[in-house]
Amino acid sequence: MDTATFRTELRAQMDRAHRHGAAHVEINARKLHRSLGGYPGTNHRMPICSQVMHAERGPADEIITSPELGKGATLTIRYQLPRPT
Repeated sequence: MDTATFRTELRAQMDRAHRHGAAHVEINARKLHRSLGGYPGTNHRMPICSQVMHAERGPADEIITSPELGKGATLTIRYQLPRPT
């Protein structure tokens, strides 16, 4: 899995929440990665997943939980919806 794969799924999850009328969506790195497969496993891509989540974070978004180094399965970010264009 690469950056584009994680970004596509992250944005798809945000889009689904927005279409259902949500004002925000909380996305967890563990769940995001599992939705694409490969986690848990010896060849997981959690650092890439976390990096994408941080890169998509805007000024109105909030980190709910974060691992000590900022990249890991416990990372959860509340993304405000709709997303800026």
